[in-house]
Amino acid sequence: MSFSGDIKEELSTRAFGGRHCQVAETAAILNMCGKISITENNRFLVKIQTENLPVARKYFTLLRKAFKIRAEVTVRKRREARYYSVVVCKDPEARRLLKETCLISSEGDIYEYVPPVHNQLLKQNCCRRAFIRGAFLAAGSVSAPEKSYHFEIVCASDEKASCLKNLMELYQIDARIVMRKKHYVVYVKEGSQIVELLGLMGAHVSLMQLENVRIVKEMRNSVNRKVNCETANLNKTVSAAVRQTEDIRYIEDVMGLQKLTESLEQIARLRLEHPDASLKELGDMLSPKVGKSGVNHRLRKLSLIAERLREGKEE
Repeated sequence: MSFSGDIKEELSTRAFGGRHCQVAETAAILNMCGKISITENNRFLVKIQTENLPVARKYFTLLRKAFKIRAEVTVRKRREARYYSVVVCKDPEARRLLKETCLISSEGDIYEYVPPVHNQLLKQNCCRRAFIRGAFLAAGSVSAPEKSYHFEIVCASDEKASCLKNLMELYQIDARIVMRKKHYVVYVKEGSQIVELLGLMGAHVSLMQLENVRIVKEMRNSVNRKVNCETANLNKTVSAAVRQTEDIRYIEDVMGLQKLTESLEQIARLRLEHPDASLKELGDMLSPKVGKSGVNHRLRKLSLIAERLREGKEE
């Protein structure tokens, strides 16, 4: 099972909050994948269809617990996929369901989406979290954290996407909206914020799995950064030592090291004898000892002398 599947399985098998939360979660599921039909004799029918068994199971359970509705469930198979339909056929039950989830007005007008966050469904913090949970169950996914950090919920309209984005922003989640084909996708890319969202929805087991992956990845990245830094420094040190050795040998061939000042001759011979030594190690070999900056200063003088000799200037 995918990481998204694991999260939905976890969320579908746990009970959250009181009836008000169950109503909010039901509203979100209907908002994302529900279909409302009106028959010729003005009777309402409410249906959801999903490929995801945990979603169908959770919706069926919510209908039974929060609304005392026993919906009809059908399963159809197309090629390798199974489609689960959960249908409320009785007109009084369908009307009551739609009214309590704020998808129909008292006059019978159908809303395209749950109205903004000040709606009575979403006044309480627990209900807002339940709504996000229901929306994710119905139309959300999370990429495998080993590959990348990506949380998204696919919405049919800009209004639905904006409603979800506004809800997430109440929890300081930096959600964004992008259009993909004919759908509006609310997405989050930051790993720590995806962890926050899993916590808000109540997927604590999946949250710990994601955190474990994040810790391992961060440790690996930290080690890689240190290794890369040390490798770069080592390469820089080796390149500098090779260049210094070449300059000293050129001075030795052209004018002889004995013509240098005592301090420069001393450091030049030490560099030739110890081509792999660091500046600190060279400084410790001198008598009296010299610091890194002092050694570097002398070696730079030698490089300057070699450069002048190459230009044909007498030193």
